This record gives sequence, structure tokens and C-alpha cells, in this order.
Amino acid sequence: MRVLVLGADGYLGWPTALYLSHRGHDVGALDNFVRRQYDYELGTSSLVPIAHLQRRVKTWEEMSGLRVEPFIGDLNDAGFVYDTLREFKPDAIVHFAEQRSAPYSMIDRSHAVYTQVNNVVGNLNLLFAIAEIDPSIHLVKLGTMGEYGTPNIDIEEGFIEITHRGRTDVLPFPKQPGSYYHLSKVHDSHNIMFACRIWGLRSTDLNQGIVYGQETDETVLHPDLATRFDYDGVFGTVLNRFCVQAVAGHPLTVYGAGGQTRGMLNIRDTLACVELAVNNPAEEGEYRVFNQFTESFSIQELADKVVDAASGPVTISNLDNPRVEKEQHYYRAAHTKLLDLGLVPHLLDRSTVSSILAVAERHRDRIDVNAIAPSANWRTAGQKGRVRSEAGSSTS
Repeated sequence: MRVLVLGADGYLGWPTALYLSHRGHDVGALDNFVRRQYDYELGTSSLVPIAHLQRRVKTWEEMSGLRVEPFIGDLNDAGFVYDTLREFKPDAIVHFAEQRSAPYSMIDRSHAVYTQVNNVVGNLNLLFAIAEIDPSIHLVKLGTMGEYGTPNIDIEEGFIEITHRGRTDVLPFPKQPGSYYHLSKVHDSHNIMFACRIWGLRSTDLNQGIVYGQETDETVLHPDLATRFDYDGVFGTVLNRFCVQAVAGHPLTVYGAGGQTRGMLNIRDTLACVELAVNNPAEEGEYRVFNQFTESFSIQELADKVVDAASGPVTISNLDNPRVEKEQHYYRAAHTKLLDLGLVPHLLDRSTVSSILAVAERHRDRIDVNAIAPSANWRTAGQKGRVRSEAGSSTS
């Protein structure tokens, strides 16, 4: 199958491209490298050094004899999107190409606007290109479990049957996103569902949990094939961040009481889930949702697992929560559809945590402890413009 991976230079996009190539698919790898620009903006970098995309592609061909075809450009450039689809002629598109950080979207007005424009417009350009060039293309879109929030009822996979005043219907599950990033994903989901309904497109929305880990069967073959490892306060995912903090002798920073519970999955399971979706496409006109996670843990439970697996003493520091979220809440979400398709999960155990700690230990000389602290505060993001305005006003 011909599969075009969007955001193929990123944390998940790159290993996905390699995995699909290794599994016999013809893969195109599209990116605009904006994720690397965020590092320059924030003064951070991947803990694990990463080669540039052209070097990665060359090394993969040398190691495997397989070709990944690069496409360099931006989804917000509609002409580029149309040209790429006409040239590569994909059977499926795996869409990772969005600004993925909730804290980044909550820094201030400009970051919120950028996140929504970048994500929503790029996704709309893609939907129109598919509809006009080849509506049979199956769009596999990375969503997020964060679209749902933390309701006081069980979370279903995308849809819920509701009976109201004697009438029953199956409707999209209510969304309670927790940041402007998560809101952009909600807008994407609505736009994709609408396009499937009116144009007969086919799409699978993968509402993914928090991913941990950095190594896959393909990325460990050569240093040039490594994917990025983020640990900073803006882009670092929680378990990866805790492992880096443990290696650096830095307290594990648990936000608030640590009762926040989220769905989690191993990076290897992300790759398997994507291929299962690609190999089992949605029907014409079908918009379907898979909840893509394997287990649920509270933030405190994750911190405790790192303390248990670390080779030396590790402390935990509870910080004032910079986010606006429930810290104690009910959380039970369905996630059976990918299991029904054959997913065999890699569950989080002590050896898995130890393997992440080992990656951090190998690169401990690259750790910048000053990058770990949270730099975005949900409560003050909307006040920054007013503060600047007041500071710049004159009084008589």
C-alpha cells in the first residue's frame, strides 16, 4: 500500500514512516520542519540527537534497502498539498502534521492563534485535496483522548447513544477539551466528520493517549534513525520527563496532587495501531473513532513507577498546577476497537521504565534542567495581552 506520512520528521511520525516501510508499504514522508523551529524559539532540544530528514532517509535506505520518499512543505500551502497528492498517489494518509503541545498553545494569544490556524487550516486543505483528487484515500488522523476531557461518565469510542424525551440517537461523544491545542483537535474531528458525510470520504480518527518511550525496532538500527526525545516543560510527555528528571537528580515535578488520570501507550503500540487502521480502512463515507491507548494511570502513579525503577534515590516535588484541570476525577474510557483488530499491547512495567531511564542516562550530558519547569500557565495566558497594554498606556 502507498502511505503518505505527514509530520514524518517528528517524534511519532519518523518511527511510523520507518515501521510502515519495514512492513512492506511504499512510504512518503512529508514535513516542514517547524517542530525543530519550536526548539530554536524555546531554547530547548531533543535529549537524543536527531539527524536531518535527508540524512535519515539515506541511512534507512543503506540499512534496509528500502526507500522512503521525502516531501518538504507545509500543509497550510494548499498548492503544495494538492501537488504532493497528485505526485505520490497515496492509498492512505497518516496525519501527524500538527502543533501537538497543549502548553505551547497556552503560552499567550499568539501561540493559541498559531496553533488553531496551523492545525485547522492544514487539515482543511488536506480534506479538500483528498475530495478533489481522490476521495478513495483513507485518512488516518491523529486525534487525542484530550478531546473528551474528564467527564463523570464512561468515555465511549467517539459516539454515544442518547435517549432524550423519548427519542434515541447515536451522537458524537461530548467534547470538553483542556487547551487551545485540544480544541484544535476537536475542530479537526468535526471537519473530518463533516467531509465524510458530504463528500463520501473515509477516515479513522485515532484519539491517542499519552505516548512514552523513544526506541523502536527500526530506530535502534543506527544513531541517524533515532527519533526525538522531549523532556522540557512545553513538549515533554510526562513519563519521559520524569525519567530525565530522575537521571539528572532533579525532583519529579508532579503538578498539583497528581490525581489526574490519563490513557497511556508505548510508542511501539502507536506504530501498530496506525498500521492496523491503515490495513483495515474505513468504508466510503465512514468517519470512525478509535480510542488509542492501552492503560490508564494517574500522574502520581507514574512518578511512583519511576521512583521504583530508578537506580538511585529519587524525590517527588508537587508543584502548583499550571493547568486548569480536575486533579481528582472519574476516568474510564473504552478502547476495544484496536484490540478487536489484533493489537497486542506492550504494557507499562518496571523493565519498560528502566529502558527509558537507560536512554536518559546515555544522553545525560545533554540534559538542561532549566528547561524542565513549566513555562505556560493556563490562568494567566489570557491576561498577558492586557498586562502589556496596561504597561504601554500613558497617564496624565
